[in-house]
Amino acid sequence: MFRSRSKDEKAPTDKVTADLSTQQPRDPEAPKGRPTPKRSEAQSQRRRASTVPLDRKEAAKRQREARRSDLARQREALASGDERYLPARDKGPVRRFVRDFVDSRFAIAEFFLPMAVVILVLSLFGNTNRALQNISLLLWLGVIIMIVIDSIGIWIRLRKQLNARFPNEPKRGAVAYGLMRTLQMRRLRLPKPQVKRGERP
Repeated sequence: MFRSRSKDEKAPTDKVTADLSTQQPRDPEAPKGRPTPKRSEAQSQRRRASTVPLDRKEAAKRQREARRSDLARQREALASGDERYLPARDKGPVRRFVRDFVDSRFAIAEFFLPMAVVILVLSLFGNTNRALQNISLLLWLGVIIMIVIDSIGIWIRLRKQLNARFPNEPKRGAVAYGLMRTLQMRRLRLPKPQVKRGERP
């Protein structure tokens, strides 16, 4: 049971070892099956390998830092109008023209928030005074009607200008983008207005 292996059992192993030892080494001129990389490519690969983070914490930290720097550049671009770092929804000549078109005009919708505060105060006093309550309701109705009429006029003029200036550019969502901008007060708009009132783009 615990006897040693016989000479016959050891023979195949000895033969394989002998065969392996008798194999000739690979010719250094023989092809490797892949091209030798250029020096610049090898250096770039080494640099990439050295910059790869060793663990998940380091990778997450670098990702957070990159995100913070991107957001900082984006905030600066929203203030300065730098096209390179603007969000995707604000990029392009069409969106820039829409912003300039809206910012160069007075829009009733941009005064909606101040008027809403005034109407709200009147409605609070209207609980004790029936006349003030009626006035606040009429003001609400009048403000909504004026905003709708003004928005329709902006929509028609803006669409006409876009078709004339950018006949071959994609304009999907551009008019809605402009109408949403009219709802913001001028000083709170982002990206910041780049034209003065009355200055046509």
